[in-house]
Amino acid sequence: MQEQHHGNWYAARLRVRYQESDQMGVVYHANYLNWFEIGRTEMIRQMGYTYRKMEEQGLLLPVTGLDVKYHKPAKYDDEIMIFTRIVAFSGLRLNYEYDVRRMTEDLAVQFGIGEQIWASDESLPGERLVTGSTQHVWVNGDWKPVRLDKAAPELYSALEKVWLSGKE
Repeated sequence: MQEQHHGNWYAARLRVRYQESDQMGVVYHANYLNWFEIGRTEMIRQMGYTYRKMEEQGLLLPVTGLDVKYHKPAKYDDEIMIFTRIVAFSGLRLNYEYDVRRMTEDLAVQFGIGEQIWASDESLPGERLVTGSTQHVWVNGDWKPVRLDKAAPELYSALEKVWLSGKE
Protein backbone atom coordinates (compact mmCIF):
# COMPACT_ATOMS: atom_id res chain seq x y z
CA MET A 1 0.00 0.00 0.00
CA GLN A 2 1.28 3.45 -0.79
CA GLU A 3 1.88 5.93 2.04
CA GLN A 4 -1.25 6.97 3.86
CA HIS A 5 -2.74 10.42 3.75
CA HIS A 6 -6.24 11.72 3.21
CA GLY A 7 -7.82 12.73 -0.07
CA ASN A 8 -10.55 15.36 -0.21
CA TRP A 9 -14.06 14.62 1.05
CA TYR A 10 -16.89 14.07 -1.47
CA ALA A 11 -20.54 14.34 -0.45
CA ALA A 12 -23.70 12.33 -1.11
CA ARG A 13 -27.07 13.40 0.25
CA LEU A 14 -30.12 11.40 1.37
CA ARG A 15 -33.16 11.66 3.59
CA VAL A 16 -33.70 8.87 6.12
CA ARG A 17 -36.57 6.69 4.91
CA TYR A 18 -39.17 5.17 7.21
CA GLN A 19 -38.05 1.58 6.48
CA GLU A 20 -34.48 2.45 7.59
CA SER A 21 -35.62 3.17 11.14
CA ASP A 22 -37.04 1.10 14.00
CA GLN A 23 -40.16 1.73 16.10
CA MET A 24 -38.31 4.47 18.00
CA GLY A 25 -37.60 6.26 14.73
CA VAL A 26 -33.85 5.52 15.05
CA VAL A 27 -31.88 4.25 12.07
CA TYR A 28 -31.03 0.55 12.33
CA HIS A 29 -27.23 0.24 12.71
CA ALA A 30 -26.62 -1.92 9.62
CA ASN A 31 -28.14 0.73 7.34
CA TYR A 32 -25.01 2.84 7.77
CA LEU A 33 -23.12 0.18 5.80
CA ASN A 34 -25.51 0.75 2.88
CA TRP A 35 -24.91 4.47 3.26
CA PHE A 36 -21.14 3.91 3.07
CA GLU A 37 -21.73 2.16 -0.25
CA ILE A 38 -23.85 5.08 -1.45
CA GLY A 39 -21.00 7.42 -0.45
CA ARG A 40 -18.32 5.58 -2.41
CA THR A 41 -20.59 5.00 -5.41
CA GLU A 42 -21.44 8.71 -5.60
CA MET A 43 -17.80 9.67 -5.14
CA ILE A 44 -16.83 7.53 -8.14
CA ARG A 45 -19.72 9.07 -10.11
CA GLN A 46 -18.56 12.59 -9.23
CA MET A 47 -15.15 11.61 -10.60
CA GLY A 48 -16.82 10.87 -13.95
CA TYR A 49 -16.76 7.08 -13.57
CA THR A 50 -19.38 4.52 -12.53
CA TYR A 51 -19.41 1.13 -10.85
CA ARG A 52 -21.24 -0.18 -13.93
CA LYS A 53 -18.32 0.89 -16.12
CA MET A 54 -15.90 -0.80 -13.71
CA GLU A 55 -17.92 -4.03 -13.88
CA GLU A 56 -18.06 -3.83 -17.68
CA GLN A 57 -14.25 -3.75 -17.57
CA GLY A 58 -14.33 -6.98 -15.53
CA LEU A 59 -13.39 -5.28 -12.25
CA LEU A 60 -14.96 -5.85 -8.85
CA LEU A 61 -14.13 -4.11 -5.58
CA PRO A 62 -15.30 -6.29 -2.67
CA VAL A 63 -15.09 -5.14 0.93
CA THR A 64 -12.36 -6.95 2.86
CA GLY A 65 -12.59 -4.99 6.10
CA LEU A 66 -14.94 -2.62 7.89
CA ASP A 67 -14.77 -0.31 10.90
CA VAL A 68 -17.71 1.70 12.28
CA LYS A 69 -18.06 4.07 15.23
CA TYR A 70 -21.51 5.29 16.25
CA HIS A 71 -21.52 8.78 17.77
CA LYS A 72 -25.24 9.77 17.67
CA PRO A 73 -28.29 8.14 16.05
CA ALA A 74 -29.81 9.30 12.79
CA LYS A 75 -33.60 9.46 12.88
CA TYR A 76 -36.47 9.08 10.48
CA ASP A 77 -36.76 12.00 8.02
CA ASP A 78 -33.32 13.47 8.90
CA GLU A 79 -31.42 15.06 6.04
CA ILE A 80 -28.08 13.21 5.87
CA MET A 81 -24.79 13.90 4.13
CA ILE A 82 -22.37 11.02 3.65
CA PHE A 83 -18.84 12.36 3.29
CA THR A 84 -16.40 9.94 1.65
CA ARG A 85 -12.69 10.12 0.91
CA ILE A 86 -9.85 7.84 -0.11
CA VAL A 87 -7.31 7.27 2.66
CA ALA A 88 -5.08 4.60 1.09
CA PHE A 89 -4.59 3.59 -2.52
CA SER A 90 -2.46 1.26 -4.63
CA GLY A 91 -2.84 -0.82 -7.77
CA LEU A 92 -4.24 -3.67 -5.65
CA ARG A 93 -6.13 -2.01 -2.79
CA LEU A 94 -8.37 0.93 -2.00
CA ASN A 95 -9.44 2.18 1.44
CA TYR A 96 -12.23 4.68 2.09
CA GLU A 97 -13.17 6.73 5.13
CA TYR A 98 -16.69 8.00 5.90
CA ASP A 99 -18.22 10.72 8.04
CA VAL A 100 -22.04 10.61 8.17
CA ARG A 101 -23.62 13.87 9.32
CA ARG A 102 -27.08 15.25 10.02
CA MET A 103 -27.79 18.49 8.20
CA THR A 104 -30.18 21.27 9.07
CA GLU A 105 -32.54 22.20 6.24
CA ASP A 106 -30.48 25.35 5.60
CA LEU A 107 -27.23 23.40 5.31
CA ALA A 108 -28.84 20.73 3.13
CA VAL A 109 -29.91 23.38 0.63
CA GLN A 110 -26.57 25.20 0.83
CA PHE A 111 -24.44 22.12 0.08
CA GLY A 112 -25.61 20.07 -2.89
CA ILE A 113 -24.10 16.87 -4.21
CA GLY A 114 -20.98 17.37 -6.27
CA GLU A 115 -21.02 21.14 -5.79
CA GLN A 116 -18.27 21.30 -3.21
CA ILE A 117 -15.32 19.22 -2.08
CA TRP A 118 -13.95 19.55 1.46
CA ALA A 119 -10.25 19.30 2.26
CA SER A 120 -10.36 18.90 6.03
CA ASP A 121 -12.50 17.33 8.75
CA GLU A 122 -12.95 20.68 10.51
CA SER A 123 -14.69 22.21 7.52
CA LEU A 124 -17.36 19.50 7.20
CA PRO A 125 -20.84 20.88 7.84
CA GLY A 126 -23.49 19.26 10.03
CA GLU A 127 -23.60 17.13 13.17
CA ARG A 128 -21.40 14.01 13.22
CA LEU A 129 -23.41 10.79 13.61
CA VAL A 130 -21.23 7.91 12.40
CA THR A 131 -17.64 7.53 11.23
CA GLY A 132 -16.07 4.51 9.63
CA SER A 133 -13.82 3.01 7.02
CA THR A 134 -13.83 0.17 4.53
CA GLN A 135 -10.96 -1.72 2.97
CA HIS A 136 -11.21 -3.17 -0.54
CA VAL A 137 -9.19 -5.24 -2.99
CA TRP A 138 -9.43 -5.19 -6.81
CA VAL A 139 -10.45 -8.56 -8.30
CA ASN A 140 -11.60 -9.86 -11.67
CA GLY A 141 -14.76 -11.84 -12.43
CA ASP A 142 -13.09 -15.02 -11.11
CA TRP A 143 -12.30 -13.25 -7.82
CA LYS A 144 -8.58 -13.28 -8.55
CA PRO A 145 -6.63 -10.16 -7.48
CA VAL A 146 -5.81 -7.78 -10.32
CA ARG A 147 -3.58 -4.72 -10.60
CA LEU A 148 -5.80 -1.77 -11.41
CA ASP A 149 -2.96 0.17 -13.05
CA LYS A 150 -2.65 -2.67 -15.61
CA ALA A 151 -6.34 -3.65 -15.95
CA ALA A 152 -7.84 -0.14 -16.11
CA PRO A 153 -5.15 2.57 -16.32
CA GLU A 154 -7.75 5.33 -16.89
CA LEU A 155 -9.58 4.48 -13.66
CA TYR A 156 -6.28 4.07 -11.81
CA SER A 157 -5.20 7.56 -12.89
CA ALA A 158 -8.57 9.09 -11.92
CA LEU A 159 -8.47 7.48 -8.45
CA GLU A 160 -4.83 8.41 -7.94
CA LYS A 161 -5.62 12.03 -8.81
CA VAL A 162 -8.49 12.11 -6.28
CA TRP A 163 -6.34 10.44 -3.63
CA LEU A 164 -3.47 12.86 -4.19
CA SER A 165 -5.85 15.85 -4.18
CA GLY A 166 -5.75 16.04 -0.40
CA LYS A 167 -1.97 15.83 -0.21
CA GLU A 168 -0.26 19.06 0.63
